[in-house]
Amino acid sequence: MTALPRAKCFTFLPPRLDAATGAIALPYRFDDDAPLVERIDLGPPPAALDPPRLALAERLLAYLHAAAGVSYYKAKLAPVLDLGATGLDATGLAFVARLYLHGLGEFAHQNGLDLRGHMRLVGAAPELTPLAADLPRRSLVPVGGGKDSLVTVEALRRMGDPMVLFAVNPKGPITATMQASGLAALSVRRRLDPALFELNAQGAWNGHVPITAIVSLIALLAAVWHGADRVVMSNERSADAANLVADGFAVNHQWSKSWTFEADLRAELARAVSPALDWFSLLRPLSELAIARLFAAETRYDASFSSCNRNFHLQGAGPVARWCRDCPKCRFVFLALAPFMAQERLLAIFAGDVLDDPMQIQGFAELVGLEGHKPFECVGETGEAAAALMQLAARPEWAERAVVRALAPRLAEHEQALAVVWDEAMTPEGPHAIPPALRGLLRP
Repeated sequence: MTALPRAKCFTFLPPRLDAATGAIALPYRFDDDAPLVERIDLGPPPAALDPPRLALAERLLAYLHAAAGVSYYKAKLAPVLDLGATGLDATGLAFVARLYLHGLGEFAHQNGLDLRGHMRLVGAAPELTPLAADLPRRSLVPVGGGKDSLVTVEALRRMGDPMVLFAVNPKGPITATMQASGLAALSVRRRLDPALFELNAQGAWNGHVPITAIVSLIALLAAVWHGADRVVMSNERSADAANLVADGFAVNHQWSKSWTFEADLRAELARAVSPALDWFSLLRPLSELAIARLFAAETRYDASFSSCNRNFHLQGAGPVARWCRDCPKCRFVFLALAPFMAQERLLAIFAGDVLDDPMQIQGFAELVGLEGHKPFECVGETGEAAAALMQLAARPEWAERAVVRALAPRLAEHEQALAVVWDEAMTPEGPHAIPPALRGLLRP
C-alpha cells in the first residue's frame, strides 16, 4: 500500500476544556482537511476548581495538546507544525520538537524515514512563567498492569503515602491489579478520532508513538483536576538503553520513559507550569532485574498482573489469557523473575514454562544480544537479560530448560563479564529526581 501524500502544514486548533464536566477536545488539522479531534474525559472535579487551579489545568492542557498531536502528525508528516493555538512559548516549542523527533525515532526507522531537520514548529507565544496553585498532599500513581508500577505502589504503601491509583482507558490487568491493591483509583477516558484509523487504512504513515509522554501529561492534568500534588511514575534506568543506532541516530522504543525525557519534562514543569506540582519516577535508579527482585517479594498481584502488550491493543478483541508466552515482553518478564521466584510460583503465574519451549530460542537470543537487536518493546538491556540467563544456567531447576541449554553455552565466554553486569544490575545508580524522603523505599 502506498503512503498517503504528505501534508504541507499540521495545525493545532484551539483546545477546549469544560470546567464542569472535565470534557476535553484536542483538535488538529492537516492543511484544509476536516479537523481531527481527540477527546479526553477527566470526569467532573470533586469540587469547583478555584481560578489558580483552573489556570494551572489550562497550562497543562497546552502541553497535553502538543504531545497528543504526535499520534495524528505521523499520518502525513507535514514539514510545518503551527502550534499557535496551544499558547506555548519558544522554549516550549523546542521541548515539543525534541519529543516528536526522538519519540518518533522507532516509527521513522521502521518506515525508512529520517525526520532530522524535517520539522519546523511555528506560532510561539510570549515567554511563559510558572503559576502558583494550592494542591493537596497526595500522590497520583499511574498503573499499567505490570510489575513496575506495582513495585511503586507497594513502596509508597509501606511509607503510608496518601495516594490514588490512575489509568488511562484501563483494561483487564490494569483494572485487576487496581482492585487487588485495595486502594482508591480513578481513570480517564481517551478517545482517538476514528478518522485516524480510516487514514491508516488508506495508507497513512503509522507506527510507534511516545505514549508514556502522553499518559504522563494526562496524569499531570488529572492530578490538578482531582487533587494531587505529584505524579509518581515507574520508569527504570534500563529504559535509557537504545534499541539500535542508525545513521548516527539512537533509536529507543522507550525514549519517553528515559531519564533524558524525565529531565526535559521536569525542566518544563519548573520553568513554565508550577512549583506546586511534581512529576518523577520512583524507580529511576533501578535496573529491570532489581525491580523484578522487589516485585517477587510481593504475592498480592500474582493472579492479576500482566506485562503482555497483547492485553492493550487499541482495537480488536482482547486476549484469552493474561500472558501470550510468545512475545518479547512475556519472554523478558519470565526471564527477569525466574532468578527471584520459586519455579512453581512462576509457572503458575504464566500458566506454562516459556524457557522450556524450543520455539522461543530465537526470541531469547535477541533479548540477550546474541542475534539481531534489542526488540522494539519495553524490555531490559541485553546485558542484564544475558546475566539473568547465566544465573539460571547455574541452577539445577533451570539449567536443562530448552532455552537455557541452547543459549548458555553461547554466552559462556562472557561469564565473568556477565557476573559483573549482574552485580551492577542489583545496585541502584544513576541520575534521578526522587525526593529525599522517598529514597529509602527501594531497598529489597
